[in-house]
Amino acid sequence: MDAASVNAVNAGALWAAVAALGAWHGLNPAMGWPLAVANGLMARRSMAVFGTLAPLAAGHLLAMAVVLLPFAALSPLLAWQQPIRITAGLLVAAFGVWRLIDRRHPRALARVRPTQVALWSFLMATAHGAGLMLLPFALGLCMPAAQQAPLPASAGLAAAATVAAVHTGAMFATGLAAAWSVYRWLGLKALSRSWIDLETAWGASLVLAGAASVAMAL
Repeated sequence: MDAASVNAVNAGALWAAVAALGAWHGLNPAMGWPLAVANGLMARRSMAVFGTLAPLAAGHLLAMAVVLLPFAALSPLLAWQQPIRITAGLLVAAFGVWRLIDRRHPRALARVRPTQVALWSFLMATAHGAGLMLLPFALGLCMPAAQQAPLPASAGLAAAATVAAVHTGAMFATGLAAAWSVYRWLGLKALSRSWIDLETAWGASLVLAGAASVAMAL
């Protein structure tokens, strides 16, 4: 397999990881889809489910962009690519360990009004390190190891914005599927019977994402 084919396979794997993480974030109740179910039930109309998920996705997208864009701006610094990616990976893993130890949520989240759904989504995704989890894979696309010449900053920023959009699209799709299934067919009783605490899995995912970043950079 020639270098171009290897690069294509690597890029495909990274994009698949970006979409898979989006699906994982969307399925996680902590990212907000139960709010969409609750609003749909209170309003007694299905459009309330869609109307709530849209600002949830917007807040999530902003949380991704705030983390990814500053790192993507460093893409012209090709000589520093490896230290940047290793540092990012260690940061993600360290945050994952912290999430495993301390599972409390910031008190500020409790003070966000129910109408501020996008703000709540942004704060929740940031508090859970959702953008950090995505960072190692985004850096692999913004700062490809096989690149022989530095990417211009604009190209790195465009790649990061695309990563955030693809990720959020997958998050919206799976969150919508979960919310609609509970709202339309399963009901809240099914949700209470099958509720799973995903905090441990979330922290472990951060650790794995950080380790993957370090491994890809070495």
